[in-house]
Amino acid sequence: MPSADTVPFSPPEEPNEVKPVPSPSPFLTVIVLSLLGLFFLPSFSQAVTVGARQWELTADRLTRHENPPTIIAEGNVLLEKREPLDPAQAEKAAKTETFAEDVSREQSVVATRAVTTIKADWMSYDLTRGLLTIKGNVLIDIGTDQLTADSGTIDLEASTGSFEHATVVREHKELHFEGRVIEKTGALTYHIEDGWVVTCKLEPGQTPPWSFAAADVSLTDGGYALLQHATFRILDVPVLYTPVMLLPAKRKRQTGLLFPSFSFSDRDGFGAEIPLFINLSPSADLTLYPRYFANRGIMAGAEFRYMLDEGSKGMLMGHWLDDDLSDPSEVDYYREGQFTHTNTNRYWLRGKADQNIGAWTTRLDLDIASDLDYLREFNTGSTGFNASQEVFTRTFGRGFIDKTNRYRENTLATLRSWDNGTALLGETLAVNDISEQVYTADNPSLPWTLPSLTYSGLVPIVSASGPDLLWDANYTHFWRDKGVGAQRIDLMPMVTAGIPLTPYLESSITGGVRNTSYLIDANGAAEWEDTDSENRFLSRLTGEVATTLMRDFAVELGGGDTLSHILRPFVAYSHTSIPDRKWLPQFDAIDDLEEENALYYGLSNFFSVAGEHRGREFDRDYAFVKAKQGFDLRSEMSDTPLTPVIVETGFYPVQTMRLKYTTNIDVYGDGAFLHSLDGDYYSDRGDLFSLDYRYNERTDVNSVRSTLWYLLPHNFAAGYSIERAIEQSETIEETLRLRYLQPCWSVELSANSTPGDQTFMITFRLANIGNPLGFELPGM
Repeated sequence: MPSADTVPFSPPEEPNEVKPVPSPSPFLTVIVLSLLGLFFLPSFSQAVTVGARQWELTADRLTRHENPPTIIAEGNVLLEKREPLDPAQAEKAAKTETFAEDVSREQSVVATRAVTTIKADWMSYDLTRGLLTIKGNVLIDIGTDQLTADSGTIDLEASTGSFEHATVVREHKELHFEGRVIEKTGALTYHIEDGWVVTCKLEPGQTPPWSFAAADVSLTDGGYALLQHATFRILDVPVLYTPVMLLPAKRKRQTGLLFPSFSFSDRDGFGAEIPLFINLSPSADLTLYPRYFANRGIMAGAEFRYMLDEGSKGMLMGHWLDDDLSDPSEVDYYREGQFTHTNTNRYWLRGKADQNIGAWTTRLDLDIASDLDYLREFNTGSTGFNASQEVFTRTFGRGFIDKTNRYRENTLATLRSWDNGTALLGETLAVNDISEQVYTADNPSLPWTLPSLTYSGLVPIVSASGPDLLWDANYTHFWRDKGVGAQRIDLMPMVTAGIPLTPYLESSITGGVRNTSYLIDANGAAEWEDTDSENRFLSRLTGEVATTLMRDFAVELGGGDTLSHILRPFVAYSHTSIPDRKWLPQFDAIDDLEEENALYYGLSNFFSVAGEHRGREFDRDYAFVKAKQGFDLRSEMSDTPLTPVIVETGFYPVQTMRLKYTTNIDVYGDGAFLHSLDGDYYSDRGDLFSLDYRYNERTDVNSVRSTLWYLLPHNFAAGYSIERAIEQSETIEETLRLRYLQPCWSVELSANSTPGDQTFMITFRLANIGNPLGFELPGM
């Protein structure tokens, strides 16, 4: 049998007869390789340059046919297209390689790399037509794409071909195509007949958990996968049909339709959303969210994002709906949902941006809604309040105020700091009041600040060890459409210094004055019609004496072997004197300052643990307990001089667990009138538990919010969340979820309950396919 890497060659005895020949001499091999190079044939034993390319072929058996001129390769056939490395790559690689021939000589070899690999059990190359026919375990590796097939034909020069019962796996997003016939129409483009597509990795012979089957598929490099007469299948069972579907098949971001979602609910009826992603540039994109509600109309939505770097990024989202349900005749809708809005134009515009402009740090926050019911009604879904809160908090580190707050704040702030300890802050605040209340000049809404400028600093007066001068100088223009406004200048210079009483005491004193001036615009407010300006002057003095005690204990606790305890008792004094008290326009807390003469005392405990984990040292907080109370020295408070006791405690038993509790205790009979409990826990595998409880007897607040997510055996996960107003005995929202997880897909069953509506939902999440596929079923 001829050895591998050789070309048997002999003139045929009869026309069209094929006969293998013993291995030729090295001299004859060189002649054959040279002749094959003239016909643009790949080499069977060593690379032969063809233009700028090189081909190399090896097999267990190589045979030459003379009529027609054909080369047959059998057994472990490997054909590689090779290209020379560029000079930089070649210099890093070995510059020369040697190989020993039967004539015992060495020859330099140009450094190359394989750009295309073709493997098969059997291969035939037609020298006349330049066609390659392959059969059995066909594998073609183009680097970014892999094609497997039972058989096929290839035009090597044109990079085209046709394959039977073939599969294409695209490197990006693990895009997987199969078809009865796959035509390779270019270097990285395909046409598929009677095929299907899935965007996750499959084992050989594995039935895809989900797929899109289509009669005709066109796949382009740098473009899209266009499916005609497509069906969405689960375990090869057809579930949905669409005449045309466009899927991302590009190895980078591209414009195209994302996966649609469909819904059914008692309130909205049938709904459908087909997002369109528009790639504006490598650093910016736009997604359109047209959504249809059978009972409401068409909702328009859009999301714009940009990111220049981590410190310069932004996101803007907006939705608008001409709501057919927001009609006084829809009595059941208002009664069951407990809605109060009357507007039919409903919208929510929100966004955030972080932008560094030179030495200035800028933050923008937008939150504009048509009505408070919108935030509560459109609370779920990929663009609802809950999802928006999560996305913006994760991206920018800050979210939106609670959806029950009628005052939606829109702010723009820019900050410049200098090395000398001074800073300039500019701010604007526009309040979107979405309550149903009718305001007048004598009963106005919250003011806007257009703008607010604050110059502050902390600098030493004489030396770094001496007293320091600190100040806040603020100008704010308060504006209202109706009601009193003003321009306010607030100046507060202070001097602070440490007092060296003993080496064991930490003591400091701070004193200064504060002058607040107002230029008032009555703007229809009868109370201020005759007043153009006001001024308030006050003095302030504070001081504190404290000591810090520290001790380490050798204790196995919290994963560490050392417990550190810091004990800090303190006594503080605060005095504020306002010689000429006046009634001032009320805009913020600065306008509502009161006289003070009080002594405060307290005790703070801080605990931390230290040790070694996985070869690395750590030191983290473990717990704290703080208690504080004041004694009012003013004569008018002589009957009840003691302020409520404020107790705060925190507990962090493990790195991923946080528990914090705060209470206020009245010492004159009311007892504990305020409770606040915050806790959350995250496990390494993805479990989550959070709890927020608020109780204030004096403001009639009694509410709880909790979320649980737990990973169960056998790839299941369960979740439960509740938000309940205990004082009103009303559940605001309750959700129960059960999810089945697989590497490239998941299915989730959920039940969501809100006042006046109950929804059961099944959601399929598909790997690398835009938004989740969702089906909502009406409540029963």
